[in-house]
Amino acid sequence: MTATAALTTVTGALDRVRDRARTGGPKDDEPQLLEHLLGWTLVVLLAVFVSHAGLL
Repeated sequence: MTATAALTTVTGALDRVRDRARTGGPKDDEPQLLEHLLGWTLVVLLAVFVSHAGLL
């Protein structure tokens, strides 16, 4: 097997693994404003609950 054939085989295998490894999460190309707002709201609510429970 030549080096080019081996590299092509490895590249093809990596492409297949990467395609299967997708989790279906948010896409990386455009951040969603709603997702950021909900995430920060969750952070603030968690901080409020922790501080009111006296865990700090």
